[in-house]
Amino acid sequence: MMNNRLKKIAALLVAGVMVIGMTLTGCGNSSSGSGGGSAKGMKIFFSTLTLDTFKGMLQDAVVEGGKEAGVTVDVGAECGSVDEQVAQIKQAVDAGYDAIICNPVDATTALQLEVTAGDTPILFVNSQPDEQYLEPDKYMYVGSYDKDAGNFQAEYVWNKLGQPSSMNIVLFQGEPGHPAAGLRTTAVKEYYKKNGIDVTFVFNDTAYWDTAKAAEEFKLFLKTKQPFDAVICNNDSMAVGVVQAMREVGLDPGKIPVVGVDATTEGCQSIIDGGMQFTVYQSATGQGAAAIQTAIALATKGTAKGIEGLTEDGYYVWVPYEPVDASNVKDYM
Repeated sequence: MMNNRLKKIAALLVAGVMVIGMTLTGCGNSSSGSGGGSAKGMKIFFSTLTLDTFKGMLQDAVVEGGKEAGVTVDVGAECGSVDEQVAQIKQAVDAGYDAIICNPVDATTALQLEVTAGDTPILFVNSQPDEQYLEPDKYMYVGSYDKDAGNFQAEYVWNKLGQPSSMNIVLFQGEPGHPAAGLRTTAVKEYYKKNGIDVTFVFNDTAYWDTAKAAEEFKLFLKTKQPFDAVICNNDSMAVGVVQAMREVGLDPGKIPVVGVDATTEGCQSIIDGGMQFTVYQSATGQGAAAIQTAIALATKGTAKGIEGLTEDGYYVWVPYEPVDASNVKDYM
């Protein structure tokens, strides 16, 4: 587990977005946020793929972090393809931005984005590129270590069920190929294997981070009539979908642990309402602030040295995950 812990940062008060100066059109028209002015006139560009709940929270956090730091943050319109994102990055470089924060459409195309950016630093967020595409003080990843989330989930479920020697688990993964989905899933399986627990994954499928898809897939699983002890989901949206499906068919989620990741408002409310039993807080606020701080450091000093959460190899800036259950969920609302 990561040793350092960040205190939960106060919830964002999302300010209205101001349109300024130049509009980048790599993925259609873009919206921009002014950081309220900076003595150095620093400009940061944020490029993203299509938003979901957490990605939207992260985008808001980047904009808010820019305001608090006194720098200008311009937000590009959501990109629907790699080609669109490459074009948007190129326009940002041509426009003279000091740094780029990028939630990539496809993390495997990081090298293509870096070649396009040239000497402009890129801070990747949310979707982690392979380490071979990262370079200290130039192309870095800012986020939370996804294996920690899976470890927290696996540990909670095992303890909640009384530390049995064997379990039947339903596992819902996020988007195929997304690094977070792979790392969280791998961590769950490795935890049980490492601890000598005989786990049968009676259903292991993807629900694309989506509530409705998870509900549909879970109902499909129930038709197999296989016994199961708990449901582990790569994010809260899918966990909420499973809870909805359980209640529709008369199952009590209070007796069968359903766990997620992100501690979204919806996920936390589900815990309060007796649905989900556990989630893992992924601080969009903390990640957004860390991305802005790192971008400023690279643009002004040429190094991320001194940034909290920076790894020894210089590839990553980690913002720790935090476990959330009924005992502390109100702290995250």
